[in-house]
Amino acid sequence: MNAFYASVELLDHPELSAQPVAVCGDPQNRHGIILAKNEPAKKYGIVTAETVWQAKKKCPQLQLVRPHHDKYRQFSQRINKIYLEYTDMVEPFSIDESWLDVTASQKLFGSGRQIADTIRTRIKEELGLTLSVGVSYNKIFAKMGSEYKKPDATTEINRENYRELLWPKPVGEMFFVGWSTKEKLAGLGIHTIGDLAHGDPKTLEVLLGKQGPLLCRYANGLDDSPVALYDQREKIKSVGNGITFRRNLTGDDDILTAVTSLSDTVAGRLRKYQMKAGGVKVDIKDPFFKTISRQKQLHLPTNLAEEIRKASLEIIHASWKSGSPIRLLTITAINLCDETADEQLSLFSLSTEEREKSESIERTMDNIRKKYGSASIAFGQVIDNDLGIDL
Repeated sequence: MNAFYASVELLDHPELSAQPVAVCGDPQNRHGIILAKNEPAKKYGIVTAETVWQAKKKCPQLQLVRPHHDKYRQFSQRINKIYLEYTDMVEPFSIDESWLDVTASQKLFGSGRQIADTIRTRIKEELGLTLSVGVSYNKIFAKMGSEYKKPDATTEINRENYRELLWPKPVGEMFFVGWSTKEKLAGLGIHTIGDLAHGDPKTLEVLLGKQGPLLCRYANGLDDSPVALYDQREKIKSVGNGITFRRNLTGDDDILTAVTSLSDTVAGRLRKYQMKAGGVKVDIKDPFFKTISRQKQLHLPTNLAEEIRKASLEIIHASWKSGSPIRLLTITAINLCDETADEQLSLFSLSTEEREKSESIERTMDNIRKKYGSASIAFGQVIDNDLGIDL
């Protein structure tokens, strides 16, 4: 989708459609973060994740609106519902992106490009939103095609033209290449996607681990990962993350650092899968390999790191002797449900306003990591730790 958050907000404010508009957590807070911006705002150089005061410095007339994540989820459902009229192989990648496999649909609806153009027209007419579509023979190039030309465009990347279209592009525009990876590749003299395609897989593996040869394959159009059926994401039963630490956790500060990092990862994965956790499970192993497993039900389903961390710490403090060393810690989100599922109010959870604020912050962190790499932003508690927790 093109400028998804901003476009949804402008449906309620058509008088602002020709003006530069940005969605931010708190328009009254100069240190608030830009979550999304429309096309006129982009022309002033305004970017996602910069502070409000930086954006206003670039564009003093910038109009600011608050986010409404419930609306974005509703529109996401409506958009995917349209996709499902053309194929049941619809795999959401984020709240405003999905992969579609229309191989078996072309006898009914036309070529991939024709289906893409039909969907673009319908979404514009029925929902008032625009999107850019990538049409290709694999998921990686389809994603990159959707970024190639904006707004409201269809780009087809095939086996004949991908070298011409993609190889001259900066390597940072390669899917899965964040800011940190781009800098490492530059050290090898790899500056374009074409350079990456011609890179030595063994050298790339030394530099980037298993991701290195994989990126080289992607740059050469070698991706055979399938598009999942839409309802397959409902089959995910849990989302977890565990670490065996470089040294044992020996006190509350160590535990807080570990739990902060693990909860952040688990919450980010939940948001990626568009799901929430109804409960949290913690597994603890000591240096003598004694293991305990405890869990608790949450008052409200969540995909917020703040709430997962709080529940995990409560479990640990209730079930593990203070000061006893911990060798391995795993935090798992359990009892999962769709993030759009109805919720009952609870007296024991954050207020709706507080949760929306936390969600805005954490989704902003998702966007920063997606653009600049997983190490680009982290909680202060985790930075420069000596536990072996990588950022």
